[in-house]
Amino acid sequence: MFLSGMEKTTKKPLWTRNFICACFANFSLYSGFYLLLPVLPFYLTDTFKADISIVGIALSCYTLAALMIRPFSGFAVDFLPRKAMYIFMYFFFILTFPLYPLMGSIALFILVRMFHGLTFGAVTTAGTTLVIDIMPSERRGEGLGYFGVMNNLAMALGPMVGLLVYEKFGYGVLFFIAFIMGFLGWLIALQIHPPQRARVLRPPLSLDRFFLVKGILAGLVCFLVAIPFGMFSTYVAMLGSTIGLKEGTGFFFVLLAAGLILSRVFSGPRVDRGKITQMIILGILVIIPAVFGLSVVEGLIRWNYLAGESLYFFTAFLLGTGYGTIFPAFNALFVNLAPASQRGTAVSTYLTSWDLGVGAGILAGGVLNQYLGISQSFFIGAILTLLALFLFAKYTAGHYQRNKIVVIPSDEV
Repeated sequence: MFLSGMEKTTKKPLWTRNFICACFANFSLYSGFYLLLPVLPFYLTDTFKADISIVGIALSCYTLAALMIRPFSGFAVDFLPRKAMYIFMYFFFILTFPLYPLMGSIALFILVRMFHGLTFGAVTTAGTTLVIDIMPSERRGEGLGYFGVMNNLAMALGPMVGLLVYEKFGYGVLFFIAFIMGFLGWLIALQIHPPQRARVLRPPLSLDRFFLVKGILAGLVCFLVAIPFGMFSTYVAMLGSTIGLKEGTGFFFVLLAAGLILSRVFSGPRVDRGKITQMIILGILVIIPAVFGLSVVEGLIRWNYLAGESLYFFTAFLLGTGYGTIFPAFNALFVNLAPASQRGTAVSTYLTSWDLGVGAGILAGGVLNQYLGISQSFFIGAILTLLALFLFAKYTAGHYQRNKIVVIPSDEV
């Protein structure tokens, strides 16, 4: 009896060879992405003399393209071999990096950026679904938290290294390093050997095969919360330049990633204990004052430079803490609303909602910066996050509790 009880409480291993390879492949993929993220606005203005509104349009095309492919990649990953799709799309994702410096006009840049977004949308949908297959279902929140930590490590190192390389060596070397980082990740991804899935018949075409209908309410909240993330992740370097802290942008992303990593480690195990809605509410409550803080930094630094500088960096850590708390919770929420046969659709719905919000934030941020200023754009982002908190607490949390599917540990795939 005692041994039987011990067996029931023993956790299945999370840190398997497959999971470690998936984490490092994810780190390399996002490293290439974040190396370029804070530098591309400068690249467009320096190379094509584009104004800030055009920069917003050009950069938002990446996220909007990822958004377009998400539903179809979710549908495909539910009946095609997931590893094959992951490896195939990863390969085309990294091939795009060397194309950027070859583009002679902003129109061609936008075309390449859109193709890059398409491959990013497909590879991240396949990769996230694949890693869910690899990890024990009873440790899903914890596993998604650690898997996401790899994104955050890339966020900590990527912008800082990207800005340093750009300032010391120029854009050409930066694009080459991004390609090398991605290629190393692709080699690691080849070493992943997921468990054998049961044969899946081609599902009938319906809306629910492309977008998880039960996830619409959660998707709306996710969309609203993602808007300020798109704003600050793209334009915070310009805010830093405006207030005389351009050199501190790399440190901003380090603090952001530190908050993301620490909060993911805190949030993941609590998600596994069923505290999904609580973690989302807690995370949003942290995000709201952080985005408000960004909206007043410019004015505060004119009054007291030290106070403004301190707030600028403190908001970075707060933003990381808030978003790191909600990421594994939102991911688990969408997956728990779907049966295993629609796992890819659930993941793509979550990522689609997020991408749509980030794309809207990048686009709106460019337009608002042009006509109202960067501080006012962050203020509007904070208001939208406050609206997200109201909608989640009032409607989405209850909807999830009524419609969630109980996870059975033995049902891995």
